[in-house]
Amino acid sequence: MDQKTVRTIEDIARLAGVSKSTVSRALNDSPLIGEDTKKRIQAIAKQHDFEISIPARRLSMQESRTIAYVTQAWHLDFSITMLFSMEMLGAIAAGLGRNHYDLLMAQVNPYDNSWISQYQAAKRADGFILMTSARKPYHIKALVESKAPFIVWGVPMQNMSYCSVMGDNYAGGLIGARHLVNTGRKRIGFIGGPADELEVQRRFDGYTAALNEGGMTVDQALVAYADFTPESGAAAMKQLLGQAPDMDAVFVGGDVMAVAILNVLRQAGRRVPEDVAVVGYDDLSIAAISQPALTTVRQNIPTAGRLLAENLIQYLQTGIVTNVCIPVELVVRQSA
Repeated sequence: MDQKTVRTIEDIARLAGVSKSTVSRALNDSPLIGEDTKKRIQAIAKQHDFEISIPARRLSMQESRTIAYVTQAWHLDFSITMLFSMEMLGAIAAGLGRNHYDLLMAQVNPYDNSWISQYQAAKRADGFILMTSARKPYHIKALVESKAPFIVWGVPMQNMSYCSVMGDNYAGGLIGARHLVNTGRKRIGFIGGPADELEVQRRFDGYTAALNEGGMTVDQALVAYADFTPESGAAAMKQLLGQAPDMDAVFVGGDVMAVAILNVLRQAGRRVPEDVAVVGYDDLSIAAISQPALTTVRQNIPTAGRLLAENLIQYLQTGIVTNVCIPVELVVRQSA
C-alpha cells in the first residue's frame, strides 16, 4: 500500500493489523491503548502523512466528542454561590481537553428530565457529568432508566450501577470537627447543606464521631442545615447563636457558607478564633484570602475534576463502572 492510498483509519488498521477503534484511540492518545501499540500506529500514520479528520471520525464513530456538564440554572450571572461549581468546571474542562473532548455547559430545570432525551436524540453529547444538587436522585434515576452514559459527583445511590467520584465525606467531617475538639472547644456547632443529601449526612456522622471521641454528645441546639449559599449559611449561624449563645466553635459544610458566617460573627461582636473557631469545607480559592484565612477540609478539586472527566471517557470506551472516593485533608489557617 503506497502513501497515496493511506487515506482512512481503515487503511491504517490494515497496515497495523488492528481494529479501526484501536487506531482511533491510538491517534487520540487514549490511555486505554498499550504504549507499544500506540507508538507503532502513530509511527505508521506519520510515515504516511496521515492526519485524522475530526468531523469524519465523529461521523464514522457516531460520536460528538463532547461531554455535557449538567448543573441547575440557579443564577443568571456568576456569583460567589457558584464558586465550587466554577472551580470544579475548570478542573473537568482541563481533564476533557487532555483527552481531546469538548465541554458543553447544560443548565437544567431540577424538576424536569426531558433534557436527557433531547441531548441524546440530537447527539449533542456523548455523556453527562451530573453536578446538580437539587433533586439529584431524580436525575440519576432518569439517566439510569434511559441508559445514558454519565458520571456523578457525590455519594453513589444504593442498588444502582453508575460511575461516580466523591470526596471522603465521613473522614472530612471527622478531621474537621476533631481539630476543633483538639483545640479545646466544648460547644461545637454543625452547619450542613441540605439534610437529605448523603454527603451532608456522612459529614454529620464524622462530626458526631469526633465529638464522641472527645467525650461529648451532639446537642441539637447546635445543629442547623442550609443550602450551601452564603445567605442560608448566615441565617443558620444566626439561628445557632440564638439557640446556643455559649457556642465556641462551628464546623461548616461548605467554604462559601463559612465565609458568610465569619461576617455574621463579626457583626455579633464575636472574635474568630478567640471566641468562636470556624472550620469550613472544600478549600476553595476564597478560603485562603478570607478574613481571617479559613481553616478548612480540602477536597482536592483538581483531582476530582480530572477523574470525573477521565472515568467517564473510560466508561464510554470500555463500559467499566467506577466509583472513586478521594481522600481529604485538613488545611489549618487562622480561623481555627
